[in-house]
Amino acid sequence: MKLGVLTNALADKPFPKMLDAVAAMGLEAIEMHVRNTVHCPMADLLRSKSRRDDWRAEIAERGLIISSLSAHGNPLHPDPKAARADDTMLRKAITLAEKLGLDRVNGFSGCPGDQGGARVPNWVTCPWPTEFIELVQWQWEKRVIPYWKKTAKFAADHGVKIGFEMHPGFVVYNPETLLRLRAECGKNIGANFDPSHLFWQGIDPIEAVRALEGAIWHVHAKDCRVEPAVARVHGVLDHKHYGDELHRAWVFRTVGYGHGESFWRDFVSVLRLTGYDHVLSIEHEDSLMTIGEGLSKAAAFLKGILIREPKPKGMHWA
Repeated sequence: MKLGVLTNALADKPFPKMLDAVAAMGLEAIEMHVRNTVHCPMADLLRSKSRRDDWRAEIAERGLIISSLSAHGNPLHPDPKAARADDTMLRKAITLAEKLGLDRVNGFSGCPGDQGGARVPNWVTCPWPTEFIELVQWQWEKRVIPYWKKTAKFAADHGVKIGFEMHPGFVVYNPETLLRLRAECGKNIGANFDPSHLFWQGIDPIEAVRALEGAIWHVHAKDCRVEPAVARVHGVLDHKHYGDELHRAWVFRTVGYGHGESFWRDFVSVLRLTGYDHVLSIEHEDSLMTIGEGLSKAAAFLKGILIREPKPKGMHWA
């Protein structure tokens, strides 16, 4: 297993300096965010093989690999213009992945609106009043399944797997919804497994990895701390701004600042046990740390935890 980083944390750096910074931290992989045209000039890369070769050479010169392309958006958005833009981005990312010899693209499942003239997505969290459950059924039957059947086939035709973060606010937010979409739309749909979004929902990431055995394409290293004193009174459905850390029920943290070494050792081990041996990609969203501090602390913390050697075959203890 290799250690990498999602490049949006380093969006302010020119491409060569971003790569230098990643290599200087002793990381081995980049998850390339395609929205950043400074790092990933997608139009040029799609158009020109020589441009792709030069771009990949700069990455390889630092001893780095690309773990995945990241095309996070909402292609199910009720605003047709927004949906069309994110669908176009995703399809271009899939096409580029094939041209680069990559087999996975990460993103979100998205969320539609309601049935009449919606302007924003509508994510339902309970089945009553009854129009809520009727809305969820309509979303899946009329929007979610038709779109992802078509898009999963497009990806499969290009030799690409799509990895979804299970993210509240979108239709895929837990193992059950991910497995439903996979069953309905294609076996090349799987997880970009980010434990931080599961912690605050009360989901055990270790058990979730086991439930998704064989369907995890990529993994994020991001932590989350639930503040018990707030959650016990107000619960974890929290609309306060991420910057209001003191009063929120939970906040994103750098790995090790939400859950200790014991969890992360178990997490890496269960990933290996269920067959995952790709990249652990650090995503920095800790508002209590600078980007440099958060990334360096995460890298130092995880280096001693990763399992790097192939799993022994037939090993037993006397």
